[in-house]
Amino acid sequence: MPAKSRLRARTSVVLAASAAVAVAAFALSSVEALAATLPGGLGPCGGPDCPDPFPDNGSGPIAGYDDSVNVFVGGDFSVTGSAAESEGRNVVLGDFDQNKTSGSAVYNVGIAGVGSRVPPPTGSDYMQVGGSLTIATEQRLLAEEGAESGVVRVAGTATGEVIPTAVIDSAAVDEYAGLRDELTEASLCYAYPEDATRRATTGTVDNQGFQTVFTGDGSSALQVFAVDGGLTGAGGGMQSVVFENIPAGATVLVNLYGDTVTLNLNNTPQESIRDRLLWNFPEATTVNLQGTTQLQGSVLAGSQASTTTLSMSGTNGRMFLTGNLVHGSSTLPGSGQEIHNYPFNGDLPECEDVDPTDTTDAPTSDEPTTDEPTTDAPTSDGPTTDEPTTDGPTTDGPTTDGPTTDGPTTDAPTTAVPTSGGPTTGTAPTTGEATSPDGGGGLPLTGTRLLMAVGVGVGALALGVVVLATTRRRRA
Repeated sequence: MPAKSRLRARTSVVLAASAAVAVAAFALSSVEALAATLPGGLGPCGGPDCPDPFPDNGSGPIAGYDDSVNVFVGGDFSVTGSAAESEGRNVVLGDFDQNKTSGSAVYNVGIAGVGSRVPPPTGSDYMQVGGSLTIATEQRLLAEEGAESGVVRVAGTATGEVIPTAVIDSAAVDEYAGLRDELTEASLCYAYPEDATRRATTGTVDNQGFQTVFTGDGSSALQVFAVDGGLTGAGGGMQSVVFENIPAGATVLVNLYGDTVTLNLNNTPQESIRDRLLWNFPEATTVNLQGTTQLQGSVLAGSQASTTTLSMSGTNGRMFLTGNLVHGSSTLPGSGQEIHNYPFNGDLPECEDVDPTDTTDAPTSDEPTTDEPTTDAPTSDGPTTDEPTTDGPTTDGPTTDGPTTDGPTTDAPTTAVPTSGGPTTGTAPTTGEATSPDGGGGLPLTGTRLLMAVGVGVGALALGVVVLATTRRRRA
């Protein structure tokens, strides 16, 4: 081969290899996704017996087991009204108080008659309480169904009827001691990545009165929406919620801003995005979840001074609340309110690690600190339109093994449950360091996207080899 031809061939190889490197680098940067899960690894189903996928609500046989926390309450957990059950593992740092005013005398924990039918593993903790547990006279806290049963573990005193009998353990919630502050920090970071600057949105929110429509950009791997004040119809009435133009596999983050936020909903057909949808209340001290529907997606309330009142027919997702939870209402409509166990598998923005013991004082050094912003969040692999499915709330039927019908019970207490109490003071942690310049939040690399990026680079390199071979044949 003449020297000039060899030079051209080598040049072709160099150009092709350079193109391969450039394409691979671009692919790696553009698909940099999958950030951390929620603090403490919360969110996904835990253990070897997780169903895939999780079944829709039903009353069939046990579908699998979930060793992760479904409900976390940093303050007190109060059960009132006709609240029926809280499926999955429940962790309460404060007190648990059951004093229902209507409906069945039973409150089910861990396993639900109607729900995902994915309880914690048999014999494991169904509920862990850091304070005291009090069950009103003639009422029962039930942590079993047939051969399935779990432990109600209490650090303080246990008063009233618990089936099986509660276990007293002063270290009942020690493993979750730092989680409250970490969830507060994460909630603020998701909403305010740079101090008081709100996270940039990727879509629009249109409250039309009878419904609110969330329209995504059709491409971003993290779909971010902002809502001020809540989701209600005219005069505070009920409305439905619709999500449109959400790419397949995208995480949906809805930041709800304000001190008092109310969701009053009658239709939430988001089963298709349920395990990647997070409703985030970063600063609200009063959160009202009410209406006749079952809320799809997970809930995060970041203010430790907050009280979340859940009188909605049901929720299908994780409940991570750093303040208090009141389940049920003696005044709002609805009966048999239920919390169902469903995972959160979304890819959330990275947030700076926090020291739970230092949440107030800023550094006193005169040396300015520098925040290295992360790379920009990627877009997903091509938009697909998510048509909302019909809601079809499940029946609010109670569980077996105990009277769980919604009819009034005898000798049931009629006093309302107090909503105050519990550890609600303290200054919220500072926000995390800046993420991406646009506030969207950088997302670390995931295996699927890494394989895609490597595939693109390998393809480009293969193209260079083909160019070289073709050049040699032409010059032979």
